[in-house]
Amino acid sequence: MQLAMIGVGQAGGKILDTFLEYDDRTRGTTVRAPLAVNTATADLMGLEYVPKRNRILIGQTRVKGHGVGADNELGTEIAQEDIDEIQGALNDVPTHEVDAFLIVAALGGGTGSGVAPVIAKQLKRIYAEPVYGLGILPGSDEGGIYTLNAARSFMTFTREVDNLILFDNDAWRETGESVETGFQTINEELVRRLGLLFGAGEIGKGPTPESVVDSSEIINTLGSGGVSSVGYAVDRVDRSKGKGLLARFGKAESEGIDDVDTTNRITSLVRKATLGRLTLPCELDGVERALVVVAGPPEYLNRKGIERGRRWVEEQTGSMEVRGGDFPLPDEDAVAAVVLLSGLTDVPRVKGLQRVAIEAMRNLDEIREESDANLERLLSEGADDLSPLF
Repeated sequence: MQLAMIGVGQAGGKILDTFLEYDDRTRGTTVRAPLAVNTATADLMGLEYVPKRNRILIGQTRVKGHGVGADNELGTEIAQEDIDEIQGALNDVPTHEVDAFLIVAALGGGTGSGVAPVIAKQLKRIYAEPVYGLGILPGSDEGGIYTLNAARSFMTFTREVDNLILFDNDAWRETGESVETGFQTINEELVRRLGLLFGAGEIGKGPTPESVVDSSEIINTLGSGGVSSVGYAVDRVDRSKGKGLLARFGKAESEGIDDVDTTNRITSLVRKATLGRLTLPCELDGVERALVVVAGPPEYLNRKGIERGRRWVEEQTGSMEVRGGDFPLPDEDAVAAVVLLSGLTDVPRVKGLQRVAIEAMRNLDEIREESDANLERLLSEGADDLSPLF
C-alpha cells in the first residue's frame, strides 16, 4: 500500500522521518509522498530523511517559527489561516500513485493536535482517496494540558478521518526510561508494525504470496471507521535448516522444515500479537473488523497457519470480517505477525478521554455563562449610573 504521509508537529515529523528511514533500510515503497508540517523551525531542521522541499513551516506571521507551545487552539487558527500554503504543498503529491493519505500527529501538543484535524478536513474535501490518522496519545506523566488537548483533538480528529489508528504512550513508556530514549523506542516500534502492515501488498519482484494482502484488504478493514489498534509478535528462525536457494525462495515443504511446526508457529504468533502489547489496549469483543498479516521467509509461511490464525481472531472478536494473508520476505531471519483491529467499541483509554472532553466542555460552558452574566450585570449597573443629559 502506497501512502502520502503527512507528519504534523514535532512527534509527527519524527515518526515520518523514521518511516522514511525504515523504507530506505528495507528497500520499501510505503511512503510515496512525504510532507512535514510544523510551526517550529527547529523541529523541521532536525529531520534527516524528509527532503527540505517537503518541509512546510506555517504560522510565521503569528509565532515566527517558535511553535505554539501547548496551545492547540492557536495551532488550529494558524492551520486555517495558512491552509492555502499547506494545500499548495499537497498539490505536488502524485495522488494517482497513492492509495491513501496518512496524517501522523501527537494529540497532546499544540501543533499536532490543532493542525492535523484541519488538514484532514481539507483532504477529505478535495480528494477521493481515504484519509487516515495516526494519533499518539500522551502519557499521564506529561501534564494535564496535554491530556486535555488529546481529549479535545481526539473528538475532532476522529470525525475528520476515515479511521484513526491510536498509539497510547501510557502503555509503552518504560519506568525509568528517559523521555528522548523512550520516544525513539516507541517510534521504532510503531514504524516496525505499520511498515509490515502497509508494506504487505508491495511485493515487487519477490516471491508471490499464497494469500495476497493488497491495499484493498487494508482499506476494507479500516472502512469500519472509528478507532483502530495494531498488535505485533515476532519469532526468530534458523535459516540453516533449509538448503541454499530452496530455503531462500521455497515454501514450507523445503527439506528440513516441518509443516506442522510452521503452522503452529504462525498460529502462536497471531495469538501473541492479538493478546499482547497492542498500540491501544482494548477488549477483543468490541472489534468490528480485523486483518492478519504474517511476514517472513517464504519457507516458513503457509496457508494453513494463516487460516487457523484468522479463524482464531474471528472466534475471539466475534467478527465475521477478518481478513488474512502473507508477506514473503526472503532476506529476513524471523517470522512476524501483525494484527490490525478496527472499529473498536470497548477502549478504556478512549472512554477516559471522552470523559475529560465532556468535563472540559461543561466547564467551558459554565465559564461562558458566567462571563455573559458578568457582562449583563456590568451593562445593567452602568445603565443605572447614567443620569439624564437634559
